[in-house]
Amino acid sequence: MAFATAPSAPTEALAGLVERVTYHNAENGFCVLRVKARGHKDLVTVVGHAATISAGEWVQLSGSWTNDRTHGLQFRAGFLRASPPTTLEGIERYLGSGMIRGIGPVYARKLVRAFGEAVFDLIEAEPGRLREVTGIGPRRAARIVAGWAEQKVIREIMLFLHAHGVGTSRAVRIYKTYGANAVQVITENPYRLARDIRGIGFRTADLVAQKLGIEPTASIRVRAGISFALAEATGAGHCGLPVEELTAQTAALIAVAPALIETALALEIDAGEVIADRLGDQRCVFLAGLYRAEQGIAERLRALAAGAPPWPAIDAGRAIPWVEGRTGLSLAPSQREAFRLALRAKVLVITGGPGVGKTTLVNSILQVLRAKRVQVALCAPTGRAAKRLMDSTGLEARTIHRLLETDPKTGGFKRNEERPLECQLLVVDETSMVDVPLMRALLRALPDEAALLLVGDVDQLPSVGPGQVLADIISAGTLPAVRLTEVFRQAAQSQVIVNAHRINQGEMPELRHDSRSDFHFVEANDAEEGVRKLLAVVRDRIPARFGLHPVRDVQVLCPMNRGGLGARALNIELQKALNPPGDQRVERFGWTFCPGDKVMQVTNDYDREVYNGDLGVICRIDLEEGELAVRFEEREVVYSFGELDELVLAYATTIHKAQGSEYPAVVIPVTTQHYAMLARNLLYTGVTRGKRLVVLVGQRRALAIAVRNRNTRPRWSKLREWMTGSSCPSSGTAAPPVPAEGDL
Repeated sequence: MAFATAPSAPTEALAGLVERVTYHNAENGFCVLRVKARGHKDLVTVVGHAATISAGEWVQLSGSWTNDRTHGLQFRAGFLRASPPTTLEGIERYLGSGMIRGIGPVYARKLVRAFGEAVFDLIEAEPGRLREVTGIGPRRAARIVAGWAEQKVIREIMLFLHAHGVGTSRAVRIYKTYGANAVQVITENPYRLARDIRGIGFRTADLVAQKLGIEPTASIRVRAGISFALAEATGAGHCGLPVEELTAQTAALIAVAPALIETALALEIDAGEVIADRLGDQRCVFLAGLYRAEQGIAERLRALAAGAPPWPAIDAGRAIPWVEGRTGLSLAPSQREAFRLALRAKVLVITGGPGVGKTTLVNSILQVLRAKRVQVALCAPTGRAAKRLMDSTGLEARTIHRLLETDPKTGGFKRNEERPLECQLLVVDETSMVDVPLMRALLRALPDEAALLLVGDVDQLPSVGPGQVLADIISAGTLPAVRLTEVFRQAAQSQVIVNAHRINQGEMPELRHDSRSDFHFVEANDAEEGVRKLLAVVRDRIPARFGLHPVRDVQVLCPMNRGGLGARALNIELQKALNPPGDQRVERFGWTFCPGDKVMQVTNDYDREVYNGDLGVICRIDLEEGELAVRFEEREVVYSFGELDELVLAYATTIHKAQGSEYPAVVIPVTTQHYAMLARNLLYTGVTRGKRLVVLVGQRRALAIAVRNRNTRPRWSKLREWMTGSSCPSSGTAAPPVPAEGDL
C-alpha cells in the first residue's frame, strides 16, 4: 500500500471502538480497521498491526495521518493495543464477531440485553445462568463456555507468538495440537512447531528459539536443522539425501560450521532418528521410517510373488473367448498375453498410457476370476480415482485410506498384519500416485495368500509423497510387468489421447484449428493476456460451445502455485468471475470463502474422513456457529472457522494435486513464467486429466520447452535396490520371470 506521508509527520494519540475489521492478515497481524474514535464525527480508517482483533474492542493508538493515493485519509498506527470492550455497544459487537462458536449477532444482542456489562464475568463464573436467555439450551451454553475458554487460551498463544515475532494464523492449530499447555511446550522446544504444525516452517520456529535465547550453535538447533532438511526433501519426493547434500542444505539453513553438523548427525543416527546407508556409490542418510518402509515393501512383494495364486489353474484358451463373449469386446494380441500372465501370476503390474486398453484388460481379468468365486477388493489413492474404477468395473471400489480403515486416534490404520483385509485379490489403480508410507501400509494389510494387481501409468508424475514406488518396482525387473503401448482405433479418434502420447514421446502436440476437436491451443503472449483469455475460456467459451458448467465441469490445472498464471492468483480471479464474494463470507488464512465456492482439502483429516486432494463445494456458512460446511460427493463435512487452513479455493489447482482425478474439461496455462516446472511428465499428466476437452492457454515456446524437458532428476529412493536384492538382508525366493515387451 502506497503512503504519501511526510517524513516529519507528527505522532498523535487516538482511541476508540472498533466498528468493523475490514481486513486482518492473521499471519503477520496487518489489519485495516474502521474505528469510532473519540473526538471524530465520522468513522476513521486505521492501518496497523495486531495479533488478534475483533469488532467491539477498544483500541488505543499512536501514529500519524497519511493520505493514501487509492483509499484516502487514514491513520497509520505505529502502536496499537486492544482491550475487551466496556460499553454495551462494544460488548455486543465483540461477542457477535464470530470469535466464539455458539454466539453470533443474534445471541450477542440477547446476552447483552440480559446481563449487560457483566456478561463476560457471568460466562466465566456463572455459566449456568446463560440458560436464562431464550434459545440457549444446555448444548449451546456448553459450547459458549468451551468457546470462551478456548478463545482465552488461543489469545494467549497468539500474544506469545506475536511477542516472539511470529504470525498467528496457526494459533488454533497449535492449540488443537498441544492443548492448554501450548506455550509451555513451545518454550521447552520451539523446533517442535516446524515438525508438528502444518504451515510453520523451520525459519519461523528458529525465530521463536532465538527470542527464547537458544544459542545458534546449540545441539537442539543443529539437530532440528538436519531433521527439517530431510523432511523438506520428502516434499520433493526423496526418502533420503546424500550426506554432502544434506550437510550443504543444513548449513544453508542454519549457518553453522560443517563440524557441528557432523556431530549433530552422529547424534541423530545414534538416536535412531535417521539411518546411514549407501545408494549406489553415494553415502546417504534416510529418515528411519521411510528407510524401513521401503525395505518392508520389497520384502513383502518378494514374499507375495513367490507363492501360487489363490485360485485353481485356469485354462486361458477357454477363458479368453468366454470373457470376450461376456463383454462384447475382442482382446488385442498384447492384451491376450497379459491376460494369460495375470491368470498364473500372484503379483502383476500393468502399465500404459491412455487409450491402450488397461481398463478392458483389468475388467476381463476380474470377470473370469469372479466367475471362479475369487473374493476381490478394489482401491485407488483418491476418491475420484476410486469412483472412476467403480464406474469402469461395476464393482465397489474404495480409497486406500477407507479400505485400510483409518484410525483417527493414532493417524494409522486399523487394517494390518493382525487384522488383514478380507480378499483373495487386491487391485490397486493409479499406483503411480501411491507413495512409500501408503504402499507399506497397504502391503502390511494384505493376507499372505492374496494376489496383487498393480495398475497405473508409470509415465505420469510420481507420487506427491516420498518415493517412486511404481517406477522402482518396474525398473527393478523382478516382478512380472506388462506395458501396453498400442492405442486402439476408437481412442485414436480423440486428439487428447493422440496428443498425450505425442507429448510422452517428446513430440509437439498437433495444434489444429478444428472446432470439432477435443484439444485446443489458445495463444497468449504474456501473463496478463493469459489471465484474460483463460477467464474467457472458462467462463464463456467452454460453456457456450460444449455446454459444460464452468465450476462443476471445468478444472484449471497449473504447473505451479506462484505467479500471475499460478494456481493461487488464478483462484482469486476465477472466484471473482464465477462466484463473486457476497455478504455471506468468511476470510481466513489468506482466502475468502463463500457459499458455492469450489474448494480442495489439502491435508489428510482422519476424523472427518476427508483426504488431501478431495474436491468439494461450500454449501453453507453459519456465522452464528462459526462454522462452514462443504459437500464432498454425497457427504457434508463441517469445519470451524479456525480449521479452514485445511481448505483452499480449487477453481484452479496444481497438476500435482490433480493426479488420479479426471474432469470433463481441463484448462492448462503453459507459459515461460512456469519455466522451473515445465517438464514432459507434468504436461502429460495434466493433459491426461481431461475426459472430453483439453485447452492449453499460453506460448508455443513454453509448450516446446515442456515437451523437450524429460526432467530426469532422480529421486533418492532405495526401493529399487531392495527389490533387486542388492541391498536385501535376506535372499528370499526369486519372483517369476518378467516377460519382455516384445513378447507382448
